[in-house]
Amino acid sequence: MELRLILNGKKAHLPEIREAVQQLRKQGHNIQVRVTWEGGDVERLVAEAHQQGWSSPDKKLVIGGGDGSVQEVVSALMQYPAEQRPSLGVLPLGTANDFATACQIPDTALAALEFALSNSAKAVDVIQATDLENQQKFYFMNVLTAGFGAQITAETPVELKNFLGGGAYTLSGIVQALNFKPYIGEINSPDKQFSGGIIIGALCNGKQAGGGQVLGPNAYLNDGLMDICLVRDFPATALSQVLQEASAFGNGEQINADYVVSWQTPWLETKSEQFIPTNLDGEPHKFNHARFDVVPNALPLIVAGSCPCLMP
Repeated sequence: MELRLILNGKKAHLPEIREAVQQLRKQGHNIQVRVTWEGGDVERLVAEAHQQGWSSPDKKLVIGGGDGSVQEVVSALMQYPAEQRPSLGVLPLGTANDFATACQIPDTALAALEFALSNSAKAVDVIQATDLENQQKFYFMNVLTAGFGAQITAETPVELKNFLGGGAYTLSGIVQALNFKPYIGEINSPDKQFSGGIIIGALCNGKQAGGGQVLGPNAYLNDGLMDICLVRDFPATALSQVLQEASAFGNGEQINADYVVSWQTPWLETKSEQFIPTNLDGEPHKFNHARFDVVPNALPLIVAGSCPCLMP
C-alpha cells in the first residue's frame, strides 16, 4: 500500500520513525517521506503531493508532528476542492497531541503508521475562521481557545491551565496577580446572542486541548456543529459558583448559567472592542471581528470506526 508522510523536520532525527518506515517498506508498503525545513513547507509539500497524484480520498497522506502540524496540513488541504483532498492520517509527535489522543490514534511511530495503512477514512468537519477585517481565512479541526486561555504559556501556573478541568480554586488570586481584564465584545449565533465581558472561550470541533483538558465533552467531528463554552466575567465573590458551573459543564451538561455558558451551533460571529488573542490548534492569532463556520464533511480522516470523536 502507498502512503506519503510529511514529517515535521524537528522530529526527523528520531530513530523510531526511521525504523518504522524501514520495517513497513520491507513488508512491501510504499512509504514516501517528505521533511519540512522552514515555515510554509507543509503547504508546499501538500501542493507537491497533490500534483503527484495525492488528489483524491483513495490516496493516504500522513502528517507527522504535533497539533500545530495537523492544523497546518488541514489549512493546506482546504485550499483544494473537497473531492481532491486525500485521506489524512496522523503520526503524533508533539508535546500534547490532543487531537490524536482524543481520536485514539496510536502514539508510537510504527503503530500510528500501521493504523493509517489499515484503517479507512471517515468524513469529518473542519471549522473555517474568517477575519472579517481583511477576509483572510484560517482552518482548524480541533479546538480554538480565546481570551485568557489563549494567553496561557508553559510558565503559567497549572491551576490556571486546569481551570475548566475543575482545578481552579486559586483562579481568583491568579487573575488578580496577572492584572487580567476581561475582553468586552459581542457574540452572535443562530440560537444565542451575548454581549459583555468574557474571560475565556472555546470553540470545539474536537473534544480536548491544552494537554488533555476536555473542553468539548459533547463535541463530535462529524455532527455539523461546533461546541461553544464561555466563561463570563465574574467577581471574586462568585468563584465557588463558577466552579460549580464549570464542574457541571465538565460532566457533559449543556450549561446556561450565570457565568458558564455552553451550546452548539453551525456558525458564530464575534466582535470585540480590542483584538482577542486566540489559539487555533496551537497556532496563535488575534481577531477583532470574525466569523466561524463549520464546513461539514470537509476532510476524510483516517480513524477507527469506534473513534469516540465520531457520532455513535
